[in-house]
Amino acid sequence: MEPFFSKTTQVAKARLLKMHFNANAGHVGGNLSCLDGMLVLFHHIFKEGDRFVLSKGHSAGALYSTLWSLGKLSDDQLATFCKDDSKLPGHPSGTGIPGLMFPTGSLGHGPSLSAGLALAAKKQKSGRNVYCLCSDGEWQEGSCWEALIFSVHHNLDNLTILIDQNKLQGFGTTDQVISCGDLQPRLSAFGANVLSCDGHDHDAILRALESATNRPKIILLNTVKGRGTLYENKMESHYLPLTLENYEFSMAQIQKEGAL
Repeated sequence: MEPFFSKTTQVAKARLLKMHFNANAGHVGGNLSCLDGMLVLFHHIFKEGDRFVLSKGHSAGALYSTLWSLGKLSDDQLATFCKDDSKLPGHPSGTGIPGLMFPTGSLGHGPSLSAGLALAAKKQKSGRNVYCLCSDGEWQEGSCWEALIFSVHHNLDNLTILIDQNKLQGFGTTDQVISCGDLQPRLSAFGANVLSCDGHDHDAILRALESATNRPKIILLNTVKGRGTLYENKMESHYLPLTLENYEFSMAQIQKEGAL
């Protein structure tokens, strides 16, 4: 396993920031909070034949940066991010995105789609694993809990749901919006195998992903929205694009962390 802040992470994070800055695109906060988890999943766990669903579609930039770090997307393709006629929109859709199975953006659908894929894989005895990345705010959608009930009932031990628990959503903190700052007690009550870890610690994420289970697994990635930017843990990171000042500050932070 590479060190916590590996060269791969440093480069992928810088590329994500550059992509968002050049496109003048928002949602940089949620992209930065889930990038570490996505990099660990794709670089160390994900195998050929597995399936991935990005339920929090507004973090498409993190997916594109991760695929770029694997050589599956080019710099020229990333340069079209959020531009007219791009195959890499702000929410993943259409064709041209390696591994993309469903367009996402309207939150709350990923767990159900993933549960269906996991059940099909079990019936086919394919050995395929299914991974789904959600935001914590979207677990205010009833469809997520229906998918969890379904997954536990069918013992979908080939399903792993990662939840980016940065505790900040469109209208405030998750605690302010719906009195739920930590999802772990509620998720555990539904019978899933729930693990919680530092969502920026690669070793901790890898241990959680590798842990054995005979039930559907949910990994709560405790993260900081907009980590390393001037918008860190602020509402601005959900909506606003990067200013030049914020972009330069964030790139400098990456250089500092990479030198540790």
